[in-house]
Amino acid sequence: MESILANPSILWPIGFACAVVTLGWVATTWMRIKNGYPLENQWGKAVYPKTDNEAVERVKLLTQENAELRAEIGSMKDRLANVERIVTDDSHRLTNEIEALRAPKN
Repeated sequence: MESILANPSILWPIGFACAVVTLGWVATTWMRIKNGYPLENQWGKAVYPKTDNEAVERVKLLTQENAELRAEIGSMKDRLANVERIVTDDSHRLTNEIEALRAPKN
């Protein structure tokens, strides 16, 4: 029985696969750091959680913007409900009023 080390044609695919996996891990970590994502351990917990003042201020601003956008969406829903009510409210009534104005008065 031959030793695995004696046959290098078996080892190069294993080495190539290890290199590809390592390069993929390095590329993924680099992209996370570049785009501002926190680094995570194997269980998804942040390795270096950011709790500096800048992050706290950013959360406050985003929370305020979220509340403003929710209020704006609420007002848009109200306006849309009024438009739907106008459009679906007896559509023949407007036609009848226009025709009544066109009819000659005796």
